[in-house]
Order: sequence, then C-alpha cells, then structure tokens
Amino acid sequence: MFMMKQMMQYFYCNSWSWYYYWWWVVVATAVLEAGGDSSSSRNVTYDGRSLIIDGQRELLLSGSIHYPRSTPQMWPYLIGKAKEGGVDVIQTYVFWNVHEPQPGQYDFSGRNDLVKFIKEIQAQGLFACLRIGPFIESEWTYGYPTCLGLPFWLHDIPGIIYRSDNEPFKFFMQNFTTKIVNMMKSEGLYASQGGPIILSQIENEYQNIEAAFHEKGPSYVRWAARMAVGLQTGVPWIMCKQSDAPDPVINTCNGMRCGETFAGPNSPNKPSMWTENWTSFYQVFGGSPYIRSAQDIAFHVALFIAKKGSYVNYYMYHGGTNFGRSGAAYVMTSYYDQAPLDEYGLIRQPKWGHLKQLHAAIKSCSVTLLHGVHTNFSLGQLQEAHVFQDGSEGCVAFLVNNDPRKNATVQFQNASFELVPKSISILADCRDIIFNTATVKTKYNFRRTTPSQMFNSSERWEEFKDVIPSIFDTSIKSNTLLEHMNMTKDTTDYLWYTFRYLQNSNCTEPLLHIESRGHVVHTFANDMYSGSAHGSHDVKGFTFENSSILLNNDINNNISVLSVMVGLPDSGAYLESRFAGLTNVEIRCSDGFSYNLTNHDSGYQVGMLGEKLQIYNEQNLSNVDWIKATISTNQPLTWYKAIFDVVVGDELPLALNLSSMGKGEAWVNGQSIGRYWVSFHTSKGAPSQTLYHVPRSFLKPSGGGNLLVLFEEIGGDPLGISLNTISVDPPIAGPVSVPVPVPVQEEMDHHRQNLMLLMEL
Repeated sequence: MFMMKQMMQYFYCNSWSWYYYWWWVVVATAVLEAGGDSSSSRNVTYDGRSLIIDGQRELLLSGSIHYPRSTPQMWPYLIGKAKEGGVDVIQTYVFWNVHEPQPGQYDFSGRNDLVKFIKEIQAQGLFACLRIGPFIESEWTYGYPTCLGLPFWLHDIPGIIYRSDNEPFKFFMQNFTTKIVNMMKSEGLYASQGGPIILSQIENEYQNIEAAFHEKGPSYVRWAARMAVGLQTGVPWIMCKQSDAPDPVINTCNGMRCGETFAGPNSPNKPSMWTENWTSFYQVFGGSPYIRSAQDIAFHVALFIAKKGSYVNYYMYHGGTNFGRSGAAYVMTSYYDQAPLDEYGLIRQPKWGHLKQLHAAIKSCSVTLLHGVHTNFSLGQLQEAHVFQDGSEGCVAFLVNNDPRKNATVQFQNASFELVPKSISILADCRDIIFNTATVKTKYNFRRTTPSQMFNSSERWEEFKDVIPSIFDTSIKSNTLLEHMNMTKDTTDYLWYTFRYLQNSNCTEPLLHIESRGHVVHTFANDMYSGSAHGSHDVKGFTFENSSILLNNDINNNISVLSVMVGLPDSGAYLESRFAGLTNVEIRCSDGFSYNLTNHDSGYQVGMLGEKLQIYNEQNLSNVDWIKATISTNQPLTWYKAIFDVVVGDELPLALNLSSMGKGEAWVNGQSIGRYWVSFHTSKGAPSQTLYHVPRSFLKPSGGGNLLVLFEEIGGDPLGISLNTISVDPPIAGPVSVPVPVPVQEEMDHHRQNLMLLMEL
C-alpha cells in the first residue's frame, strides 16, 4: 500500500501525464479493495507528524455527520457523498441525553442507532472518530456554549457539579462513557478489532471553563484522561481545545483558522490535528445565516496542512435538522445548512466541489507531506512559503499570500509566481501549481423549492384550543417564583405561572410588568390574551409590559403567564445552578404605586394539555374535541391538524413552508419536525427560517393519509402552509478565478471579532 501511494504521488507530483496518474489511481484502488480484510485488526498509533495506521502515516480529511440530525434512511447517501467528496473519516458526537433519558434506561433505536451508523461508515470503507464526551459541543440542548447533551436528570443528583472533580458527576460520566465503549467493543467497531473507529474523544472544549473550577478543573482533566485511557479501546484519545491534555491524550484545535491560532500539540510526539473546522456557523432564531466561502475554508485547510497538520475535520460536513426539542437555546431547527451537504443532504456548490479538488491535490502529495523535511520562509511582507522536501524524490510547496486585497508577485525556486489575494498555491513538484485556494473551478448551483401541495382550504383543517389555567386549576403552589427548568425537567418547553389579583379601583391604568430569564412569555388576564415578549440569543433577560391589560375592579382577577424555553440555557460553568423563568411580576398603577406579585401565592402547571394527551399522535386524536378550524391569526395556543398525501416514489426531499405561521412546533405522523419561530425576524425584517424538513421516512409507505399537527402559540394562518419539494438546479456558470471579495472578507472579519474572542483566541 505504501509503495502504491509513492508511485501515485511520483506520477502526479513530478509532472507525469494525467492519463498515467489516473490509471494508477484506478489500479491501486482496485488492488486495495480486493485485498482489504475488514475483519483484520488495525494498529493505530501516532507520532509527531500524524496518526499511524498499520505502521503507515496517514493524512486524514474528516467530516462531521450527526446521526440524530438525519435519519437511518439518509445515512448511506450522506456518508457516500462525503466519501465522494474526498473525506476519509466520519466524525460524530455521542448524545448522552438522547441515549439515557432516564438513569439506566437506554435508547439506541431509530435515529439514535449509533451502532448502525458506525457500521454504515465501515460498509463504505471509511474511518470513524467517536466523540463520546459525554459533554459535547453541538448546539444540542442543555450546555455550554449552546450545548451539553447531558440528560437533565443529572440536575437532581444531590451535590452534583457538572464537569468538575466532583464524585457524583464523575460516577455518572464514567458509567456512560464505559457503556458506549463496551457497546463499540461488543460490536467489534474499534480499529484494534477490525472496525472503523480510529479515534475517540473525551470531554470537549473544557479549557473554556476550566479556570472557573479552580483546582477542581485541572484535576478533572487528569481524571478524565486516565479514565478514558483505562478503557483500553486500542485507539488514541483526543481532547479538543485542551492545551493541558495529559499524555497520551492528544490536544486538538477547534475554530475557523487553526492554521493561524493553534499553538500546536503539547508534546513533540503528538500530531497536529484540527477537530472542528467550522464550514459555517450555527444559526439562531432572529439571526441571519453565516456564509463562509469555499475559498476561505480551502485557504485555512491548506495553511494548516502547510504547517504540518495531518488531520482536518469539517464541522459540519452535513448539519441536518434539530428534530423535536433537541436544539439549544434559540438555536434554529435547521442546523449548519451552509455546510458542503445542506440540511437535506443536497450538494452545496461550489463548497463541496472546491474542497473535493483541494482534497485530491493534498492526497496526491501526502507521502512527501508526511515524510518530507519541512521549512518555511518569507517571500514578501505578507507572503511566505512552506516547503516539504523528501530527499530527491518529492517536493511540495505552499505559496501563501496573506494580503486580502492585492496580488503579489513572488520569486520561488528561480521562478516567478503571481499570487492572487488571500490565497495559497500548492506546487506538487515545487514547480507546477496543482491547486489554488482562491481559484474556484466548480460551477455554482442553487436550491429550488417547488410547492407540491397547498393547505389553503379551510375544509381540511380542524383545531383545538388549549386550556388557559387559573391558580385554582393548579396543584403546585408557592409563595415565591419557581425556577422554570427545575419544574419542567426538560419534558416540555412550557410552564404556566398563575396569579390571583384583586384590582383596586384606585389603581388607574394598571400596567402588567414582568421580568423573565426565560425566552418567551405569553400573558393572559381572565383568559384574554394580553400580549407576548421574548429575549434573544445574545440578551439573556427581557421585560414584558402591557398597559392595556383588561382587569375587573374590586374582584379577583386571574393572571396567567406562560413561560417558554426554546432550548435549554447556553451558559458555561455551574450550569446545574442556572435560573430560568420569571423573576418579577408586578401590577403598576399610574400614580406610581405597584402591587408586587412575586412573593405572593402563585400556582404552576407544567406543559400544555395537548402535549400531555399527545394529540399529535393519530391514536390520541380522540382525546380532545376537534372542531372545524375558524382560522384566525389572533388565536393563540391553538392546535391545528390536517391530513395530506404525497407522491410515492419521488425521492426529492420535502419541507413544509410555514411562513404564514407564528411560533410553535410541528409534527408529521407523530414525529416532531422541530420548533418553528417564523415571527422572530432578523435585523433585515425577514424570518430566520421558513422551511422545515420532513424526512421521507416520516411519511406513510402508501403515501396517503399523513397527519400534520401544529401547535401555534401566538396566532398564525395555516391556510398559507405548503408542502414543497427541494431540489438543486443544474449547475450554472460561476467565477473561475476570483478571490474572496474584499467586502465579503471584511464582513467575515467583523463577525469573527466577537466570535473568536470567546471561542478561539
């Protein structure tokens, strides 16, 4: 195998014809596939240059695909497209709160079938990187910065402090980690057993919060490393963004610019690895998409490889969908839609194709990159060269122009090279350019949505109005405001706070004043809707005020406030003690006097009636009385249902266009396709997301009689909903040789200023 790689590189990197190069690629691939034995064990180690698999250094390109964010029916296609794009490794987190929803009760079925996912990776001849955590970084509900993936039942363990040298936390963390490792071992999925898993990760970006735990932080890191290594998987362990990762655990980099920001491995005997190269960024409700160009991604990958990096993972290669209530605080249902494979798994060009060409160029010279002597030197004020020389056999050069605005003419090896702005040229034989990061040869495509079915007939809709409780309807009472998360236990987004208020005729122009550390409040006075307010991803608390609240004088008034969480908090250390929900409730009078209800008797109800009765499932529809829909956009807390058919055999992805709705959640045949929040607009006045993925596997095999159920919180118009097919138009001509435009680059730099301070610097 090593000899074949050398021969392929020799043909390509020393200017032999493309015909002979590709002939050897075909021959070598056929020989390797014919001679490979998936049952034989692999020895995975590392040195200061790379991972070493069966004695051979490997330059690996990886892509993140998360199994719960797609469906088992999609996995073969997604993994296959990643392989076609030049990816060697599929990287995924393991989602603790999905797999252990209650202590000792495990779920590895359906979208949670981790073993099936890993076996599909193996079936397609790729490696796997398993990021067990159990803390993960994936905008998955409950944790820092917007994800932890910890089951909420940990919150109620006495004396627990998450992610610290804390015995209760360590007990449950070790128990789950051991569970996953033993499951992989029992299926023979580690490379040491002949499986595809060549790397495992313990913890995740802990250094961001390590100092908050004082001496309990470093000792926790050492414990986690010892615990993981002691499980004897036979493959290396990694810790990302953890410069004090104890030997033999490898510290790795996360971010967009690891070729510039990574200080390197903490030992000369460890390779330089990049576990998260953000192809875009997660998007929140109220936020605009972050567009990262193919050129920018390629530049930073090439720079990392030029500085002796040997493993690069794209986060995400396919983002997918935050089905149900899995997204973290304010995080949209669509996840990393700007990745090389979009939310639906469709190829996004030119990103996918440009990176594929980069991968081919890098792989063609991998022997020299992994074995050659590395030198670097200046070619100008903002220009430099990185050169790998493997004796007299091979030479690879990376010519870097860091100037974002100007071309640069440089002299290298007695030749002149014109470098376009913010680009890296890869010279396979230190003479001929085989790839330039700013030269996009892949043609652009664009995504098309085509309505296939309209829901514009009121005859097909029925509705059920959920019940607004008063304090007399609640079984839980308190004279202080109770914390939202501790009450709901992450079983629902909704918590009712109810109050009784005797309105005095002397209180003129009463104003309802509410302060909340939750995400949304909907208010009702005597069952009449009084208005809503919400916070944002960047503003953790918010205030609601309404001076037109309708109160009756000299009698008790029922004030009901629905507190809503859109994912659990995105804070860091000591998450177990975080507070969400209402913090202050007052009736303010025009004369300056106020009635504070905060420390008066209040009643609580967890969740909505429709949720408890699960009326989104076909078998539970009769649990409530549905009536013909009246369709009013001023109709809060209303459930809608309709039946629809789809064309069987059409494999195009499907999405519901919910642009006419407000805020809520949608189910298809009892499966939640996620939260929608169309009414929360971006700074440009548009919804952050209007299309919501409906996987084909959620539909009935016959194609007919599918049940759509919506829970609308604030009032929307279901007559404006449509079911759309999603397709990619044939590629259209795109730029052939253009760098990232200066205005785009400046906008990206502006976004980075805040982003990198927290997450990369």
